[in-house]
Amino acid sequence: MSATTTAPSAAPDRVSTTVRPPSPRLRAWATRAPLLPALIFMIAVTQLPFVATLVISFFDWNSLYPDARSFAGFGNYGDVLSDPALRKSVWTTILLTVAVVLASLVLGLALALLLDRRFKGRGVVRTLLIAPFLVVPVAAALLWKHVLYNPEYGLFNGLLHYVGGPQPDWISNTPLLAVEAALVWQWTPFMMLILLAGLQSRDQQQIEAARVDGASDWQIFVHLTLPHLRRYLELGALLGSIYIVQNFDAVFTITSGGLGTANLPYTVYQSFYQAHENGLASAAGVLVVIGSIVIATFALRVVSSLFREEVGRA
Repeated sequence: MSATTTAPSAAPDRVSTTVRPPSPRLRAWATRAPLLPALIFMIAVTQLPFVATLVISFFDWNSLYPDARSFAGFGNYGDVLSDPALRKSVWTTILLTVAVVLASLVLGLALALLLDRRFKGRGVVRTLLIAPFLVVPVAAALLWKHVLYNPEYGLFNGLLHYVGGPQPDWISNTPLLAVEAALVWQWTPFMMLILLAGLQSRDQQQIEAARVDGASDWQIFVHLTLPHLRRYLELGALLGSIYIVQNFDAVFTITSGGLGTANLPYTVYQSFYQAHENGLASAAGVLVVIGSIVIATFALRVVSSLFREEVGRA
């Protein structure tokens, strides 16, 4: 009897499985997915109302006569650009913005140069100088209107009375200047913080080398500090312009838009809430948004250039 031996069956080949890496598009969506709820919320809160405002701006729509609504095309925009009161408000907005931004930049630069030096109590002084920017805008306007400007019990007239000076009515005599002073007081700390950051990012070795070569403080400021602060000055001017163009609190609280102080946001308020002209107010609001977007575009370019410069130095 012969024994038969069977050869062991060959083991099956292992199936090699290779996991493909996710595509770049899938990785991008996975990275952005946590931000989608915030993006959807932002679109619902900001963009949808703006689209509604844009649609309303093409209609001749008075809320007192809702049934008389009709399509006006670009007629409301033509009225905004041709109406003397609205054109005056545009000019007032430009004048208010330029005056406040320039004055805030000059004062902010002076305060930033002061805080860039070491002295006893610098932290306390810095906190006190920042405080006006942290005050609620309406509260700041009320402070200036009643505590400082009031002709009967205001601080300014109290000091003038103490030295035997006149007792002017600040708001009636200089209404636009009164609004500008309140805004300059509130926005100077903002400019100061931006310019102080610029001063502290200077190359100290370059400044020390200039001092060794015999350069005076004024020469260092003109030839080294100002060129270095150019981007920061531009950033402060652009960001300040974005906010001040849209300012409503100071005009509404101090002068109620009277005496030639009505800027474009206040005129939009008058058209919407007092004249009930929804279409006209929406058209003016769209123009304000377009102007703000234009300024913001330049601001973003300045910010990106600052980041590129800092990365290049690193």
